[in-house]
Amino acid sequence: MAQIHVRQGMVQVSDGKTKPQPMRLLLTPDSLTLQKEELIYMQPQDTTSDSLTKIRTILVRREQVGGLGLSVKGGSEHGLPILISRIFKNQAADKTGELFVGDAILKVNEVDVVKASHETAVTALRTGGSAVILTVRHYPQASAFLLRGSESSEQKHTQRNSFPKLQKHWSDVLTIQLLYAYITRYSTGTDRMRPNSFVVQAIDGTSSGSILCENGNILAEWIRCINNHIIALTDHAIQMANKVLLPSEHIVYMCWSCERQPVMKHWQNWRPRVVTFKGADLYLSDTPLVNTRDWIRCGRVYRVYESMLKILKDSDLLDDRRHAFVIQTGYQESFYLSMETREELLRLEKAWNRANYTAVQQLGNKTFGCTWRNRISGLTLDMNTGFSLYDSESKSYMWCYRFSQLKGSSDDGKTKLKLHFHNQAKSHIETREIECSSLQTLLFCMHAFLSAKLSSVDPNFLKNF
Repeated sequence: MAQIHVRQGMVQVSDGKTKPQPMRLLLTPDSLTLQKEELIYMQPQDTTSDSLTKIRTILVRREQVGGLGLSVKGGSEHGLPILISRIFKNQAADKTGELFVGDAILKVNEVDVVKASHETAVTALRTGGSAVILTVRHYPQASAFLLRGSESSEQKHTQRNSFPKLQKHWSDVLTIQLLYAYITRYSTGTDRMRPNSFVVQAIDGTSSGSILCENGNILAEWIRCINNHIIALTDHAIQMANKVLLPSEHIVYMCWSCERQPVMKHWQNWRPRVVTFKGADLYLSDTPLVNTRDWIRCGRVYRVYESMLKILKDSDLLDDRRHAFVIQTGYQESFYLSMETREELLRLEKAWNRANYTAVQQLGNKTFGCTWRNRISGLTLDMNTGFSLYDSESKSYMWCYRFSQLKGSSDDGKTKLKLHFHNQAKSHIETREIECSSLQTLLFCMHAFLSAKLSSVDPNFLKNF
């Protein structure tokens, strides 16, 4: 399972039109927030600035001594929000420079505490881990009340007579929800890779802009962490969806890829595509399929066992996009797609094998109409018995072979297929030639049944997928 890490760091961000600007990235379990540093005029203990009254997201790293370095008051039993009542000097909360007395805590990591009791909120703060994400909003009236009586007369005198000064403050510029989001290093619609940068795109179309990292190691680490969060969120969404689906209709896998357009009428030759395995079907869609209407309206749906996945070698690539593969269907269609990384491509391949195995096991057998020696027949592929040919006129089986007896095959690319079986009794190869109008679908089904049979016979093969 993908590991989830809270992460924070400096990057450069560009919208493609202006000079890159320094920003801070804050990665939480369900979102990526871009923050910019602002200078604001504040009196000491003055927290009435408009920028503070907005919802803010702050990362606090727990310390061994002092913990988070704050105290809270309030709770649902008092009809009050959870308010920060004290921040201890030189401890974790104080070191952020972004938390203030009078801040109402809305969330602790992913736990909503807006209507929580005092005890529930304190438990969430204590058990939030070593890096705690606090979502807060400042209430100046609460700040004035909580600070009342907590200062000495000398402090109050100093506060009243001090001059305003500039203070640094991090404000949220953009928050991208990571559920069903995707990350790419390629320039939009092309095979040109951005140098040391990437873009995160949300399902609602929100884009991070080009995020430029200092070096390749930092870039790789950010991409890995963000991808892990996206995968974890997608897996959780799939688990929740499967709870209301029949086992035969379960979603096996869903991921983003990019499809090369067959007709290049403009400079954008590549478009994002979602690959989904659900039940026995493969779905190719423009956006993630999240409700019943999406599944029904998807225009490209194919049986997994009637399709073929081919991972391309570098010598077979059509342009500079790497990690490419081709999906061929029994309807003579072919789709050229690419994944961002080799790891993603391997996950897709494993998902394909899992989906194919499950689909074939549920199907059990499939029969194709064909002719053998000019007689109308039916060739059956069966997980238990292998190949068998049924003659319609005599209503009897003309021959049967186990899958393990198949030693090879050849075809003319149109309708004719030769199957070469090993006859153990006579210790020689027997060739059976048939004609089938759905030759490509038959070939793909043969491959699917053989792969599923191997999976069922070899437990180690299944463990790899």
